[in-house]
Amino acid sequence: MLAHTRLSRIGLAVSTAVVLTLSLSPNAQAATGTIRYFDVNSQEFRISNPPDNVCITLQARASSITNETNKTVRLYRNGGCDIFVLDLAPGSTRSRIGGPLSVRVIG
Repeated sequence: MLAHTRLSRIGLAVSTAVVLTLSLSPNAQAATGTIRYFDVNSQEFRISNPPDNVCITLQARASSITNETNKTVRLYRNGGCDIFVLDLAPGSTRSRIGGPLSVRVIG
């Protein structure tokens, strides 16, 4: 009976370890590279290695934006990622697109 109890405890410990290991999410995924954008005064801003699926409000409305990451970047007109403008593929640049104010990596 003592061996059975000990074996049950070991099984419970192993099961708990497996559940904890599987339930811990890895660090948030992120694009590799930089989103570069310029405001109407040609001031440059950069976002390095932006996280996936997180709405990022830009510091200024972008008059030009370049996606130098390895994932697609979705542009939005407002600061809350609500009003979709367009998707910017990796390596693409767009200008005069209505001044997006937020972005989200969707790749």
